[in-house]
Amino acid sequence: MSEATKSGATPLEGDGKRILMILGTPKSNSFCHALFEAYAQGAQSKGHAVRQLKLGSLNFDPVLRDGFEQSQQLEPDLLEAQRQIHWAEHLVLVYPIWWGGMPALLKGFFDRIFLPGFAFKYRNRSQLWDKLLSGRTADLLVTLDTPPWYFRWVYGAPGHRQMTRTILGFCGIKTRRLSQFAPIRPSTEEQRQRWLRQAEALGASA
Repeated sequence: MSEATKSGATPLEGDGKRILMILGTPKSNSFCHALFEAYAQGAQSKGHAVRQLKLGSLNFDPVLRDGFEQSQQLEPDLLEAQRQIHWAEHLVLVYPIWWGGMPALLKGFFDRIFLPGFAFKYRNRSQLWDKLLSGRTADLLVTLDTPPWYFRWVYGAPGHRQMTRTILGFCGIKTRRLSQFAPIRPSTEEQRQRWLRQAEALGASA
């Protein structure tokens, strides 16, 4: 049996690590898109199997309308997203920080698919829970207009803590690297090219 078969990847994808990349911006074109493609190129150059989800292209309601009190039927795109997450060993999330946190589309994506029984499970008569996505790692590539030092020391980096601790960490996904690309708005073309090379290097070392 080939390594590709054992990993769940196909020969066309390669026989390296199974990587699922998630682009978490609703914008049709942004610097996040360029970072996303640069990371993918770096990962593929090392033979990793890379699959992609671009949330702005998916068809789903991002509002969890009744919380966990009632079930809300998952759209086909969300069912497929769950299958891809199960397939993946490593997740790559690329998104901007807006108003201190992730875009509403990305938060809605997590609200809809990181459900009890899929991402976590509370134990009977206990405040403890099982982390059903354990064993996976994540890289985060995050753009900001705020200088990173200001976002951390003045604002307390709320978006980073929410993603790494209360979403991914809660479900057992260990954030391996959080890379910030900021501030975007006043950046020069030279600076952006350096960031793209950095993103490609991150992909190559996935």
